[in-house]
Amino acid sequence: MSFFVSDAVAATGAPSQSSPYSLVVMLVVFGLIFYFMILRPQQKRAKVHKELMSSISKGDEVLTTGGLVGRVVKVADTGYISIALNDTNEVVIKRDFVAAVLPKGTMKAL
Repeated sequence: MSFFVSDAVAATGAPSQSSPYSLVVMLVVFGLIFYFMILRPQQKRAKVHKELMSSISKGDEVLTTGGLVGRVVKVADTGYISIALNDTNEVVIKRDFVAAVLPKGTMKAL
């Protein structure tokens, strides 16, 4: 009479045989889920952001990742842009730090 050993441990019998391909199928399914839930949306976002970076031109109103809102005054070929925050302040930032191109007139509405 043992309270600590369950009957399942003491049971004798052959271990159940599973298909040798079940592990491979499970790994493929997890790989597909990982691709469609994580990698593919990230690649789409990166592509949209790259298109946004290439479409920035002089006169666009932009929002930076740091929260600055300004008008693009100069676009350099080296990957930097100059943004006028108001009449007296200009900031030079890397083109990659633009989060969004805002509609015309956004700065006046603020």
